[in-house]
Formats: sequence, structure tokens, C-alpha cells
Amino acid sequence: MISLFKGQKIDLTKGNPGLKKILVGLGWDTKKYDGGYDFDLDAAAFLLGGNGKVQSDYDFVFYNNLRHSSGAVQHMGDNLTGAGEGDDEQITVDLSKVPANISKIAFTVTIHEADVRKQNFGQVSNAYIHILDQTNGKELIRYDLGEDFSVETALVVGELYRQGGEWKFNAIGSGFKGGLRALCLNFGVNV
Repeated sequence: MISLFKGQKIDLTKGNPGLKKILVGLGWDTKKYDGGYDFDLDAAAFLLGGNGKVQSDYDFVFYNNLRHSSGAVQHMGDNLTGAGEGDDEQITVDLSKVPANISKIAFTVTIHEADVRKQNFGQVSNAYIHILDQTNGKELIRYDLGEDFSVETALVVGELYRQGGEWKFNAIGSGFKGGLRALCLNFGVNV
């Protein structure tokens, strides 16, 4: 398993020939705060063309659209509390089914109703993304985000991208204000 730092890019398929089905797991813990609301963090995947935008709103896989039409990306369901050990939400990717016009898959985490609940990623700790080989459960890469966030309500955690016939992973870790709406606008989803 390779542990990444922010901004690091790594080959995924070159070092793992035959890798087709991967599991992208995202996890987090929330710190105590006085707001009286539970935290509901949501993972999502944006399937992007060469211009960094979705080609249709259906290229956005999240709790209300759990499966991409190609069958390449599937969200395993919304976790409303983030309680317990291990991954809080998971997304599976079949690299062999990703349509040729998709060059990147961005993985994001947002805080549901962040403004109403007065929540942000400054109140979240131990956030991570990791990628496992779905066939044997082996963890291939892991990126721990650290505690660099304060007022942000949305994060682009990392992205898979195609280069020269291989798939690579980029540990991004960049925050946005404006939650899911800001991310959708950034990636060209109609909101």
C-alpha cells in the first residue's frame, strides 16, 4: 500500500496489470460541537470529459443517482451518520467500462445542509480516501487529508485520470465553500 501526500500523482494500473475493478472508500470522523445536529457527509463522483466538465447531469454519481448509465461507477449508498469504523461511504469503479469520452473521475465529499447546520470541514477529522482492488480486497493507495480545512463545506478529495492508456490517481485535497452546489457548478452540472 502506498500512502500519498497532497498533490502527489501515482500510476494505478501500470503497477497493477490486469486491475479492472476497484473500490474507492472514503471515511471521516466528526469532532464534538454544540450545534445540535448530526453530521451527514456525502461522497460523490463526477465523470469528466477532457474539458474538466460533465457531459450530462447523469455523469454525476451521488446519493440520488447511485449508478452511472455505463455501469462503470456505482455509489454503494448514503451513510447518514458516519458512525463506526472503516469506510463511511464507498464507490465502485470498473475501469474497463468507463466510456472513452471520460478522461477523469473526481471524488468529492460534501456536508449535507452545511449552512443550515453551521457545519464545516474544520469540524471533521481523520478524513481519507483509499483505493482497493475489488477482487482481493488489497489496499493499493491511501491518502489521509490531514486537518488543513476550516470554513470549507465541500472537498475534492482526489481523482482518477486516464493517461496513455493507463489510469493514475491524483491526491487533490482542495476545499470549496458553497457545498455541493459549488462543486456541481465547478464541474458543469445544472443545479
